[in-house]
Amino acid sequence: MGFTQQKGSEAEDRACRHLQAQGLTLVQRNYRVAAGPYRRGGEIDLIMRTTQGTLVFVEVRARAQARQGGAGASVTALKQRRLVWAARHYLLRWTSPPPCRFDVVALEGGVLHWWPGAFQAAD
Repeated sequence: MGFTQQKGSEAEDRACRHLQAQGLTLVQRNYRVAAGPYRRGGEIDLIMRTTQGTLVFVEVRARAQARQGGAGASVTALKQRRLVWAARHYLLRWTSPPPCRFDVVALEGGVLHWWPGAFQAAD
């Protein structure tokens, strides 16, 4: 595992522990979907579930410093579309999907920020 992958994995571990401490349950980690043989699809870092049954698709971003808008700002419109695409693919297994939301957990210089409902899926 490379340095960047290790840092990303550590950030996901910390985010998962934080969300579990807030009452969420881990359903799946690193759900990946390919868009085709040569195209990148989407990846959902964490899929969690609230005590009320809402599925939470979590994007975890980590930055050493808050430069260029910080970790939260790195969840661009393109990244959001890829997350929504992967979430829709994941939900195909459900006959009646539960309520869902998209959260962002950003770690900047060791400080964790959690934004529940950070963005919506466009229809």
